[in-house]
Amino acid sequence: MYDSVKGFRDFYPEEMQARRWAMDTLEDVAQRYGFREIATPALEPTEMYVDKSGEEIVEELYSFEDKGGREVALTPELTPTVARMFVAKQQELSKPIKWVSTRPFWRYEEPQQGRFREFYQTNVDIFGSSEPTADAEILAVAVDMLTDLGLTGEDFEIRVSHRDILSGVLESFGADVDVPEAIRAVDKRAKVDHDEYLDALVEAGLNYGQADKFDEMLQIDAEEIETLADLTGSEDVRAATDNLQAVLDAAEDFGVREYLTVSLTTARGLDYYTGIVFECFDSTGEVSRSVFGGGRYDDLIEGFGGQPTPAVGFAPGHATLQLLCQRAGVWPAEELSTDYYVLQVGDTRPTAARIARDLREQGHVVESDVADRSFGAQMGYADGINAETVVIVGEQDLENDEVTLKEMDDGEQVSVPLSEFPGDHDRPTFDDFAE
Repeated sequence: MYDSVKGFRDFYPEEMQARRWAMDTLEDVAQRYGFREIATPALEPTEMYVDKSGEEIVEELYSFEDKGGREVALTPELTPTVARMFVAKQQELSKPIKWVSTRPFWRYEEPQQGRFREFYQTNVDIFGSSEPTADAEILAVAVDMLTDLGLTGEDFEIRVSHRDILSGVLESFGADVDVPEAIRAVDKRAKVDHDEYLDALVEAGLNYGQADKFDEMLQIDAEEIETLADLTGSEDVRAATDNLQAVLDAAEDFGVREYLTVSLTTARGLDYYTGIVFECFDSTGEVSRSVFGGGRYDDLIEGFGGQPTPAVGFAPGHATLQLLCQRAGVWPAEELSTDYYVLQVGDTRPTAARIARDLREQGHVVESDVADRSFGAQMGYADGINAETVVIVGEQDLENDEVTLKEMDDGEQVSVPLSEFPGDHDRPTFDDFAE
């Protein structure tokens, strides 16, 4: 016996049926907005992540030297990959570009609630538009994904902020402030005690008085955020607050403003974010970490050698989404479902195979015997796969040019003329043939 590798999971058919429903729901929403599916490799040059995040990122990667002597890594995120893809064909692509992708990623970190070393995400990105409408559309896609999963506004909260507001406020305290480091401290604000948070701000260049004042400014009411420009005397802050309001106005037009909460303590720790940022949380707090997040990253494409290109996107992780859906009671039962089991008794395979084929052509999930089992064993199997209807094709039935339909939930059954089954019925069952 072998154990699976720590942080990696097996998914049996019952679990995968529920996971497939979630994946299809997310992708269907993105496709309705015109996002086009892409596929990306599992391996990328390790250098791509080092150049983006520094040498310390290697400790978080599954990286190694391949047989050709190249340093490669299993992809820990999609953003650098789609940036590379965009740069490779940026002159040929019609902009704005809207891409969606669902796939696994790998990070060498300690597994915890909703976080594994192999994890699945659906990535949604827009390249080539700096308009607030693009940010609002990304937020609308995120909300529609959640509501199509069956969640309501009482189940989740999307907290929206703006990195340029945070940067401008921090810069107003003096040139010695390490803005990226201070923003990383804000990103960890809810995860550490208050004194540790203030210490981190001080390490970033603020004194304790400034750290207290900065934190107080972050908690300003949403209706008063525009006053930050006057408090700081920063035109950059004014432009950022105007941009935030423009995004919220567009979100109102998209019909999702009610799901958004302005929260300047939402920062997103990654350095490449440049404008609007947001995170989704379980409104009850039972899922203790961010369900997913995203935002604008206008400088990333240029950093990968491309022309300056605005970009915005997000990536819901399936593990945390599942936790939220389970907490809210909308995750489907993890069990198999089968429309029909075609049961053979005696030498009836040609007819049974024809019936199964006809039912499949109608779009139904159909199983039949492939192990030469007895009648009882086949009925037990049909029950085990949650077959809704069993079509019994027996030698005696065929002598009368009939088959028998048996409903598994209540045991009702009826004989049906062979020539009439499945016939023109979309979903032929007992009720269609009972007198």
